[in-house]
Amino acid sequence: LLYIPARAPFDMWDRDSRHGVRLYVRRVFILEDAQQLTPRYLRFLRGIIDSNDLPLNISREILQSNKLIDTIRSGEVKKVLALLEDLAANDAEKYAAFWKEFGVVLKEGIIEDFANRERIAKLLKFASTHSDSDVQNVTLTDYVARMKDGQNKIYYITAETYAAAKNSPHLELLRKNGIEVLLLSDRVDEWVVTHLSEFDGKSLQSVTQGELDLGKVGGEDTTNEMPAKELQGLAERIKNTLSDKVKDVRISQRLTTSPSCLVADAYGMSPHLERLLKASGQPVANTHPVLEINPDHPLVIRIRDETDEAAFSDWANILFDQAVLSEGGQLDDAAGFVQRLNKMLLRLGAA
Repeated sequence: LLYIPARAPFDMWDRDSRHGVRLYVRRVFILEDAQQLTPRYLRFLRGIIDSNDLPLNISREILQSNKLIDTIRSGEVKKVLALLEDLAANDAEKYAAFWKEFGVVLKEGIIEDFANRERIAKLLKFASTHSDSDVQNVTLTDYVARMKDGQNKIYYITAETYAAAKNSPHLELLRKNGIEVLLLSDRVDEWVVTHLSEFDGKSLQSVTQGELDLGKVGGEDTTNEMPAKELQGLAERIKNTLSDKVKDVRISQRLTTSPSCLVADAYGMSPHLERLLKASGQPVANTHPVLEINPDHPLVIRIRDETDEAAFSDWANILFDQAVLSEGGQLDDAAGFVQRLNKMLLRLGAA
């Protein structure tokens, strides 16, 4: 006998809480919320399981190696997933209420339950640029159904908040071409996309990692023309100035209105995940990002014509610091950024 409460308990994030599914043997209570009985991503589940085939003196050690327990667990998970699938298909309002309360917990199943990963993936909901709302109401199936002709990737961005994801400069080219992007701001999302590499034959691609090559998505060539030599020279000049902060500087294929953005390696760690690990006290290797610049932005054009090396250095550092702030990062030297910005504002005012 299993059921899902209407509201999440106050201690839902306590993974060691013990008030879930109870195990009975011939109507005799044995234990409550055993991890061998219910996976942690279903810890919102409530109810009882009564077995006539287990011994009354069963111990936790026996539970860990008992094949019957594995069968009970597998059957329980299948029943719950089938219930959620039916709810999602036939009662969208009830499923939306469930997702609001327990959706973040269910996402953990992508990480923990490899056998049911595909079924769980179909139950997930996300916010996206399709509606520009923080309501998580877009499934991966919905996304695939709306993909442009020639599009073979599911694009997403992870950030600390919905606003940071929605307003990220990394989305500019995709928005311009009407390509939907999933906006992921739950903490667990970083680990979800790490374990969910593809869906329905389409690979998941972060818009903040690697080069963004849209090719002829939608029937039109979205690739910008190759930058002129003077722009390549500007990129090299900025790279030399910021050699202690960036791995490389390149002309951006993804920016349309912002002057700059930071991009991680295609197979490296995303900036958001790096910040999460640092915040939790985990050791993180110090890696330098790639700085992309928008050659059509007035600020970049202003820097290109700068002959004063000191002023050029200030402008280059401002470009980098702005890129850090735009993705939700923190500056290592906030006071230095303010000083450089004030200096440039005074210089422009005097001019």
